[in-house]
Amino acid sequence: MNLSEIPSKEIMPGYHGKLVHSESMTWVFWDVEEGAAVPEHHHVNEQIMHVVEGDFEFTLDGKTAIYHAGDVVVIPSNVPHGGKALTPCKLMDVFNPVRAEYK
Repeated sequence: MNLSEIPSKEIMPGYHGKLVHSESMTWVFWDVEEGAAVPEHHHVNEQIMHVVEGDFEFTLDGKTAIYHAGDVVVIPSNVPHGGKALTPCKLMDVFNPVRAEYK
């Protein structure tokens, strides 16, 4: 499998994801448009976010920071979080268990 061959889905406005699912996890490579925002939410899935490219403002459990290329954030299960792309961004997310709603 090659990333270029995986079809992209717009999961929410401005968030275009290439998704791969295994039995126990979901991996997503996101192309995020500048200004696109994810409202604060939480889910049962643990999540690890890696900023591959760009500047991403992210709030985790009420604390906001700006993350840049190379930064990694660990998001525990059911902890409120949300964010906004300050520039066009490329992000990678890993979720455990599988994000069934992304299938």
